[in-house]
Amino acid sequence: MNMKKTRRELPLHLMLLPGIVILLIFSYYPMIGISIAFQKFIPINGLFGSKWIGLGNFRYVLQMPDIWQVLQNTVFIASMKILLGLAVPIVVAILINELKLMFVKRGVQTLIYLPHFLSWVILGGVLVDILSPSEGIVNQLLNAFGLDSIFFLGSNHWFPSVLILSDVWKEFGFSTIVFLAAITGINPSLYEAAIVDGANHTRQMWHITLPGMVPVIVLMATLSLGNVLNAGFDQIFNLYSPSVYQSGDILDTLIYRIGLLDAQFGVSTAIGLFKSVVSFVLITISYFLAYRLVNYRIF
Repeated sequence: MNMKKTRRELPLHLMLLPGIVILLIFSYYPMIGISIAFQKFIPINGLFGSKWIGLGNFRYVLQMPDIWQVLQNTVFIASMKILLGLAVPIVVAILINELKLMFVKRGVQTLIYLPHFLSWVILGGVLVDILSPSEGIVNQLLNAFGLDSIFFLGSNHWFPSVLILSDVWKEFGFSTIVFLAAITGINPSLYEAAIVDGANHTRQMWHITLPGMVPVIVLMATLSLGNVLNAGFDQIFNLYSPSVYQSGDILDTLIYRIGLLDAQFGVSTAIGLFKSVVSFVLITISYFLAYRLVNYRIF
């Protein structure tokens, strides 16, 4: 019986083989490069010819004058993106659910999640034009009301807000789909019973819709813990400048500058390894919480 089962399943295992080989080559084999974090790495000497310095790169990182500011920027920007990235789609999903005309509902959905499919190279250029201190439409409106122009992309006060709000604008439409799916899973008989009891739309939303969305909200919140150190390299790289390093520099942009521009490969790898280890711990915690709170399982 086992031989028959093995012969029957052998083609399926052979189908998996190319994917496993690709995974080993492109995901696991490059992990050998982690050793660079513990070396004074010189490309011409290679991995096995560079001097081993142990935790020297990590000590150097901890002594960098801006590292704690960069870490603070990363956690703040990523945390605000996570919080607003949950709150805004929840509200929008509830509002869209209240629309009665199907073509209007579908049209609104299409319009709000279209930015998700645009790259930050494109959107970065759009934001630079919109927020330009001289010709941008936002500052033109401010000037029309007698207010001074604001250099949104050059001010340490405004730059984090631009990052957070623009990211939410880009992604909230796509995230809304998840919460709309949660709403459609609510038993319609609950709303019918509420109408019989005289509940208006507000009470139906508060006592039926929101409680019905809680499992999905908890799941999305816990799974997003792993992104606490992912503040969005693509977005920030296309928008920031040296004048806003104080408020907009994050771990990923610091790794880029130290590794590729300054050629300090060991130091940049050490920062990247630190980020990966912390993210791994947070992802593990998030999946544990998701399993305990909403019985979520990967398989």
